[in-house]
Amino acid sequence: MHRRTISRTWRWAALAILLLNIGCAVASAQGSKTPNPSSLEQAAQETTPQPEAELQTGVTLSRSGHFSEAIPHFLAARGHVSDEYAAEFNLALCYVGVGEFPKAIFILDQLRNGAHENASIENLLSQAYEGNNQSKEAFKAFQKAAALTPKDEKLYLLVEAAFLEKQDYAGGLAVVEAGLRNLPDSATLHYELGNTLWQLEEPGMAKPEFERAAALAPRSAIGYLAAAQENFMLGDLTQAVKIARAGISEGFADYQLLCLLGDALIHNGASPGTPEFAEAKQTLEKSVAARPNYASSQIALGRILLQEGHVDAAIEHLELGRKLAPQNPTPCLLLANAYRKRGQMEQEQAMLAIVDRLNQEQALKRRQASDNHHE
Repeated sequence: MHRRTISRTWRWAALAILLLNIGCAVASAQGSKTPNPSSLEQAAQETTPQPEAELQTGVTLSRSGHFSEAIPHFLAARGHVSDEYAAEFNLALCYVGVGEFPKAIFILDQLRNGAHENASIENLLSQAYEGNNQSKEAFKAFQKAAALTPKDEKLYLLVEAAFLEKQDYAGGLAVVEAGLRNLPDSATLHYELGNTLWQLEEPGMAKPEFERAAALAPRSAIGYLAAAQENFMLGDLTQAVKIARAGISEGFADYQLLCLLGDALIHNGASPGTPEFAEAKQTLEKSVAARPNYASSQIALGRILLQEGHVDAAIEHLELGRKLAPQNPTPCLLLANAYRKRGQMEQEQAMLAIVDRLNQEQALKRRQASDNHHE
C-alpha cells in the first residue's frame, strides 16, 4: 500500500508561528506586512541601534522560515538588546529549524531555569529533545506545555510532527490523542490521527478519523484533504481524484491537496502522453513551487520525471526528497531505478541496501507502536 511521506516541512514552516506567541515587542513591531529582509536590514540600521537592528532582522528572517540566515543576526544581538528573552528564544527556534538540537536544548534549559518557564519554551524544548533522540524528555516537556495551554492546537501538531519525523509513531499517537482529549472537535487533529494510523497499517482505525475530520470541516482545505486521503487509503483512486479536484476548483489549492491529486492520478494509471499525466505533472509542479521543502511533492515529481525519461531531473528531485525525508525508503527505491538507467550500478546497489535497512527499521517501529496502541 502506498503511503504518503511524513516530512519535517510542516514543522519547519510552523516553527515561525511560535514567534507570534511569545509577546515579543520586536516581532509585533514588524506589523502585518513583512518587508524584504534586505530592505528591512537597511532600514533598521538607519533608525535603530545596531544590536536592535540585528534582532529585528533575525525575527523577520525567522518568520519567513529562513532560519540559517537568521542565526548570525541573533548571535550578533545576544547580550546587547533590551529583550534578551526574544533574542535567546528565537535563536533556539532557529537551531531547531536547522536541526542543531543540542544548541537549542542548552539555550532553552537556561531560559527555563531563569524564571522564563512557559508553554512556548516547553513546546520548542519538546521538539528539540525529540530531534536529539531524547524521547522521554521530549514527552515530559510536551506534557508541561499541554498543562499550560491545553487548548493550543498548534502545540499538538508541532510536537506530533517532531515525533513522526523520527518515526516515533507511539509518541506521535500519544501526542495527538492527548490533543483530542482537550480539543475533541479539532478536524486537523482527527486528520493527523487518521494519517498516523494509516502509516501504522491500521486502515480500519484510520477511516473513521478521516471521516470525522471531513464532517467537522466540510468544504475546507482539511475537509477535502481528509476525504481524498480516505479514498486514497482505501484504494478508490478515482474518487480521491474527484474529491481533490473539487477542493482545488473551490479555491483550496493547498500544497498537500495538490500533491495528493498528482499522486492519485499517477497511481490510478496515468501514463506519459495522456491528459491525466500532464495534469499530475502540473499539479505536482505547483505543489513544489508552493512548498519546495515538502518531501512528498519532490518525490512524486521525481517519479513522474523518471517515467518521462528525464533521469537527471528526476534524480535532482528524488535526492532532495531523500534529504527532506531520510527515513522514507521510497525515494531511495526510485533513485536505484534512476541510477540503473544511468548505468551507475554501484549507486543503484547502495540505494537498494538503504531501502532494505529502512524497510526493516520501519516495520519494527510500526509493530511496536501498533502493539502499544492496542494495549
